[in-house]
This record gives sequence, structure tokens and C-alpha cells, in this order.
Amino acid sequence: METLSSGDTLAPIFHEIETILGKDTYDMWLRPTVCKFENQVLSIQLPNLLWQKTIQSRYEHIIKDAFFKHTGMEITVSYVIKEINTQPSIIQTPSVSVFDHEPEIKANPFNSHLNDSYKFDNFIESPSNRLAYKAAQAAVNQPGNRINNPLLIYSTPGLGKTHLLHAIGNQILQQNPAARVLYMSGEEFVSEYIESLQNKSSDSFRKKYRSLDCLLMDDIQFVAGKTASEGEFFYTFNALFENGRQIVLSSDRTPQELGLEERLSSRLLSGIITEIKKPNLETRIAILRQKRDAIHFDIGDDVIAFIAEGIQTNVRELEGSLFQLVFYCSTHGVVPTISIAKVVLADILTQEEQRMAVNVNTIKKIVGKHFKIDITDFTSKRKTQSVAWPRQIAMFLCTELTDMSLPEIGREFNRDHSTVVHARDLVKEKIKTDPFFSAEINQIISDIKSVDKK
Repeated sequence: METLSSGDTLAPIFHEIETILGKDTYDMWLRPTVCKFENQVLSIQLPNLLWQKTIQSRYEHIIKDAFFKHTGMEITVSYVIKEINTQPSIIQTPSVSVFDHEPEIKANPFNSHLNDSYKFDNFIESPSNRLAYKAAQAAVNQPGNRINNPLLIYSTPGLGKTHLLHAIGNQILQQNPAARVLYMSGEEFVSEYIESLQNKSSDSFRKKYRSLDCLLMDDIQFVAGKTASEGEFFYTFNALFENGRQIVLSSDRTPQELGLEERLSSRLLSGIITEIKKPNLETRIAILRQKRDAIHFDIGDDVIAFIAEGIQTNVRELEGSLFQLVFYCSTHGVVPTISIAKVVLADILTQEEQRMAVNVNTIKKIVGKHFKIDITDFTSKRKTQSVAWPRQIAMFLCTELTDMSLPEIGREFNRDHSTVVHARDLVKEKIKTDPFFSAEINQIISDIKSVDKK
């Protein structure tokens, strides 16, 4: 990264950014850029809109935090699109783009922390997320309505929970520009609460949260287990709920699995709880086509289908793979093909194959063989130790070796998710305390993986 400023004052800042991002990410996205820092504005010169989109959505907050840490200044980041390398680019700059106009000046002074690129219009609705999508729209159309409040959306990471939360907030503001809407993570809530205690500013903290029209909290699991923060969130939740304000939460598991206090857990269970599952092939193709069209990049449907077939478990990783391929082709001046995609995405596809190769039936087969029980015993009602213990081990291995959610695993064993949680924790504890059992589990895992390589 070439930096233009007085002396080398930016060097320590960008060194810290590189440390946070990692050398590979830094070298790919930031090192080729040219930066100029004047009057609290960091201007980043980069080659195309894709580059801007990536830095803006993924790394801008890290850059701002690093500058604040070293300079004490809240900086603004601006982007200048200018071809940096001499290689031809096949990205077609659109005649109209969300990046080409000046940002709208909103009358609402309240900082909602929303990403306005996440909207209902660019969320791909599918059978895997339809209930969550409809529930999110209902929360907008009738915010605070007892039927839709609170709304909790859960799934494994990278399937669209965050997109829906931002879409809800953006739509509410579009309909009511004066609304006080706040998006934040559970981790940020905890940090801000601790800071309010240290600064003796609890009253202003409570006033901020309890005066909201809509609270959108991502990753509520980070609040669980932190007694004081969880208690404060409970009272915040109650204040908003009793005043008919909309509450939308996301987590990586169901409320029962979060380990929350019973009073808060029961509150969450009184609302709408909906799961987003892994998208099917058609949905993954639709997602990639939408991203391709949004960045105006020439990539054939055969390549799109190849990526969609290869990346099955995570929408965020699916999109990231597309951007990685686009970046490679644009900087090398080549048209994307399946052959190029195989090379550029080799590591990602290999990891995906390893994840997808291990399935629940393989786990049942190997565990059953090891403990000399029939595969039908895993779904039977038998509770003898000779059957129950191998069943618990198989459930544990499913949590470790597959991307299945806890409810999905439970269904495979004709049990509910709480039984899976119990089995997982029980086996984990025995692994920690019994080195012989740990070795036995490692051997079973090795046997499972060797089967899938044949």
C-alpha cells in the first residue's frame, strides 16, 4: 500500500491493520491501493467497484478503529476508482451505481448502524428461509405487534440472518424516517454496558436503549452467561416490549440452547422463532447470479453453477468465492471459466468437500461397527447403556464433523435438540478427563474420514 501523508505517520497504523486482517487478506485487498490522509479523511485509490465494495463492507470499520486508536480521530473514508495495474479489466462500470452518487442526507440524526446495501429486494427468498423472510416482513408491516414480537431468527453462520436484520431496519426507516432504529451485536451490547458501568453513565445507557422504536441485535448468544449484562438486557427487553416496540434478535441456536436465564428465555419463546436452513442448489445459483448482476461482471452460468455445486454450506462463503474469482480475473484480464475457478478456489472447494463428505449415515455406520450395535438402534427408543452411549457419541460426532444444526441432528436420531446438547456436552467432558477415551474417539473419527476418502 502506497501512503501519501506527512512523514511515515501512517506506517504503524497500516501495520496494525495488516496484523488484524492477516497478511494474505491485506496483500490481496489493501496493499495494491494508494492512500492519502488529509483533514481526517482517508482517500483510498483502487481499481474498480468490486474492490471498493469489499473494503467498504468488510474492512472499513477495522481501518477506522485503527486510526482512532493511533490518532484519537474519527476519520472518514472516501474511495477513488482508478485503474492501478496495467492489466486489462473486464469489469463493466455501470452507468448508474449506488457508489456513484453522494450519500443521502437523512433528517434522522440517530445513528442506526445499518448497512443500506442489505434490503428485502436483494434477499433471495427460498424454501430454506421463507418463514424467516415472511416473519421479517411482518415485523416491518406491524412493528411491535404482539404476534410478531419478539422475532428470533437462528441458523448456523453465514446463511442470511444479518441481512434480514438490516433489511428490517432499512425498511422501517424508509416507511418512517424519524424512527429510532438500532442495529448492533450482542458483543457490542455487553461492551457498551460494561463501559457505562466504568464511566458511571448507566442512566444514559438505559435511556438510549429503552427509547428505541426497534432494536435489532445480532448474535444474542454473546449476552448469554454474562450475568450483569444479561440482566440489563432483560430489563431493556421488558421496557421495549411493554411499550410495543419491535425487537428482532438473531443467534446461532434456539433460545433453549443459549443457556439464558429462565425469565429471559421464556420471554424469547413467547414470540416468533424461525430457522434459516442451508440453501438448495437453485437458491445458491440465484444468489450468485444476483451478485454477478449487481457488480456487472461477465461470468457465465456454467461457472456460476460450478461454484454453487461446490459451495453448499455457507452463503457468505459462497459470495466470497465469487468475489475471489472476480478479483483474480479482473486483475489478470481473463474471462472466468470453470478451469480457472477450479484453480483459484481450490482450497475453498477442498475444505467444502471435506465438510460435505462426512454425513450422518457414515457416522452411524462407523460408530455402530465400533460398538457392535445395529444402525436402527440409533433411532430406536432403547435406552440401555450399550445403545444410549454409542448414540450419544454419534450425536457428538455429528456436531463436530458436519454443518448440521442441532435440531437437524436430533431429527436424524429421532430425538429433540436438547438431547443432542446433553450428548455433546457429556462426550466432550469425558474426552477432557479420560485420555484413553479421547484416543478412542480420535480413532473413530479417523475411521469415518477414511471411509469417505474411498
